Amino acid sequence: MTTESGSAVPYGDVRTLFSEAEISTRVDEIARDISAQSTADILVVAILKGSFVFTADLIRALHRAGVRPQIDFMQLASYGTGTESQGQVEIIRDLTDPVEGRDVLIVDDILDSGRTLAFAREQLLYGGARRVQLCVLLNKQARRVQEVEADFVGFECPDEFVVGYGLDHAHFYRELPYIGVLDNPTP
Repeated sequence: MTTESGSAVPYGDVRTLFSEAEISTRVDEIARDISAQSTADILVVAILKGSFVFTADLIRALHRAGVRPQIDFMQLASYGTGTESQGQVEIIRDLTDPVEGRDVLIVDDILDSGRTLAFAREQLLYGGARRVQLCVLLNKQARRVQEVEADFVGFECPDEFVVGYGLDHAHFYRELPYIGVLDNPTP
């Protein structure tokens, strides 16, 4: 199958790993945990593109938990269209809000190799952030190459390629309301 632009749509079998209901429940729990530790002046930094769905649900859950965060976005790249990190992190889009003296919560979809989140945290601390905490929906320990741990974790993730709920394969599957394992992905 091809898109209107003529590019091939990757496909594979997707089996559910975490359901829409499980994710919703866990996001509310994470928001309560964050609210117990947050300050009045918290800046949520969503790492694009993969975290946009999780971040949207999380900031609404934070609101229900009594937190009123500001939000900004940072787009970093290390995967391209493949299924393995290329090892080099680059800034595609940087923050527009100042972080100096602020408490920052970085939100990402998955903590995999650790390179992206270590890079983002370092950039924000260099920019003068008072405290930087990490919140990830998925923690995939098996792929860690850099020492970094998240302060808030949704689920432990097996060493499989996952898609859905913002996570993609070659820019597809982000729209799935659940997280699934992509078996036999095509390029």
